[in-house]
Amino acid sequence: MTVKSPILLKMTMEINDSGKKDVTVVEEHGQLLEKDSTTILTFSEYNENQEKIHSFITIKPDSVSVKRSGAVSMHQKFIKKNITENVYRHEFGTIHMETTTDQITYQPPENQKQGKLFISYTTSLNGDKPRRHRLTITMKRQK
Repeated sequence: MTVKSPILLKMTMEINDSGKKDVTVVEEHGQLLEKDSTTILTFSEYNENQEKIHSFITIKPDSVSVKRSGAVSMHQKFIKKNITENVYRHEFGTIHMETTTDQITYQPPENQKQGKLFISYTTSLNGDKPRRHRLTITMKRQK
């Protein structure tokens, strides 16, 4: 059985680059779809140029997949203790990304309790020195 719910989500991205920390927070309304052991989050956001970016996040017991389309294009996979590669495309060109995932935890939203997805990983852009990332998405079902 598939369960579809409107949600309010807050996505916090922390990037630590040689001791310099950059934090980005996005709060949006979206959809949560749950079927068997798979959860899908969908939402749209706007970049600094007011161009729309669609996000499609698939959460499985052993992996997370982030697909973004619109002003940017990417398909990033997170598999615990594995290295994955993808290409990030935006208006200024393309970036090769190599990601090493350290930790993935997911607690689905239940009743009035918010859910939480947490991913800790490092990413090397175009072969540069890896940067530490922490992605936290909290989600609460809307009535």
